[in-house]
Amino acid sequence: MRIVTRADFDGVVCAVLLRDALDITNKILWVEPSDMQKGKVNIKKGDIIANLPFHEKCSLWFDHHLSNRIDKPYRGLYRVAPSAAGLVYEYYKERLKGDFEKLVAQADKIDSADLTREEVLHPEKFPCILLSMTINNNLRDEEPYWDLLVDLLARQPLEKVFENEEVKKRCKKTIEDNARFEEYLKKYTTVNRHVAITDFRPLDKVPSGNRFLAYCLFPETVVSVKIRYADEDKNRVIVSVGHSIFNRGCNVNVGEMLSRFEGGGHRGAGACTFTADKADKYIPQIIDILLKNEKTPSA
Repeated sequence: MRIVTRADFDGVVCAVLLRDALDITNKILWVEPSDMQKGKVNIKKGDIIANLPFHEKCSLWFDHHLSNRIDKPYRGLYRVAPSAAGLVYEYYKERLKGDFEKLVAQADKIDSADLTREEVLHPEKFPCILLSMTINNNLRDEEPYWDLLVDLLARQPLEKVFENEEVKKRCKKTIEDNARFEEYLKKYTTVNRHVAITDFRPLDKVPSGNRFLAYCLFPETVVSVKIRYADEDKNRVIVSVGHSIFNRGCNVNVGEMLSRFEGGGHRGAGACTFTADKADKYIPQIIDILLKNEKTPSA
């Protein structure tokens, strides 16, 4: 039995809950949604997929992304919800040995971006929000840290987790990264009417930082687009799109839209990954849809 999930706070909490409920000790398989969509992940019978698209070989599946809905039988729980962790918690609540109610509430809050301006501008004042920002899913060599977080959150109260030296180091670095990220956003973002477009492709190293900050820096916009290369050889491009969590005027169903461009996600946020030779075709189409800002049938 193996947990297959993605490296974000929701995925980490899913892994914590599944390990506790099912006594799973096998190494977690951390994968990207785009790799699942494109059949690049070797899923086996017995695998439990959480916070990722469905695979017919898995034994259990938990997800909450609108674009990942299916019309075939499965075991597990799927529903559009604030977090996948919340669904795992609902499914296994009677089997859990630990008290994870507060942790799941934080996963719901963070994954659904139910944040205040104060929480976005000063995450260092809000430990769980800051902790979620230490999870950098752009780097594969970060897996030991993701595993560490699962272990810490599974066996310690939240307040104790922040006393861990590695966690403290990561939190300190994240605060520093967020400060630098603001300057990068200002330099590499253009505003086209109600759309903020951040293009990091000119940079050799993509900066990491507060993914909600653009909504404060460009308050006149209703949606943000971030473009970057997925790897050092610049063969693949990642486009991330998100509704502003403060200026809620975007009518486009992001997950549904990005499913047309080899991606997916929620109504309010999502991403797609494609080969770089498609960028000149895909990116203008995505931006044009956002500029038209028309309500889609499933929105």
